[in-house]
Amino acid sequence: MKANRMEAFSDGVLAIIITIMVLEFKVPEGHDWYALIGLGPKILSYIFSFVYIGIYWNNHHHLLHMVRTMNGRLMWLNLLLLFWLSLVPFTTAWMGESHFAATPTALYGIILLLAAFSYWLLQRAIINQHPGDSSFVLAMGKDWKVRLSTLLYLIAVLTAYVSPWISGFFFVLVAVIWFVPDKRIEHALRGH
Repeated sequence: MKANRMEAFSDGVLAIIITIMVLEFKVPEGHDWYALIGLGPKILSYIFSFVYIGIYWNNHHHLLHMVRTMNGRLMWLNLLLLFWLSLVPFTTAWMGESHFAATPTALYGIILLLAAFSYWLLQRAIINQHPGDSSFVLAMGKDWKVRLSTLLYLIAVLTAYVSPWISGFFFVLVAVIWFVPDKRIEHALRGH
């Protein structure tokens, strides 16, 4: 069994997640530009989350091209990733509604941290399918992005109680790190 069915399912779930996030917007009472100012925190939290979901969609797409054979373990690990990502709309809405209060911002970081951990588990399971492909395993084994992201998410969670803007800086930093899809996967795909 190939991964294309799992990829199509994941694409659908991610599209629904983005749809749920945008449905959180309510039309403002006023009819001028000033009426949009009150939506500022919601729009900012939506932009954060839209970019994150886009990053996951892009990197997930690349990662699934490395799947040689599908199995139950990969399917469950993929569902675990989708579970954590499905909570992003809730935390996005709470963070925007609260104007980036400490606890909603910290919970947002915790959800992103758990999604990142789930992505790492899925990545590890796919790597374990390549025991004879030492160049691929070596390339994927040096995963500084995951390690650095985990640290930055932890810092973002802790600094949410100091300043949500400092926490937001770390969220943006992780997004910048992952914005370009993992080139190692592209290189490994070209090598096969």
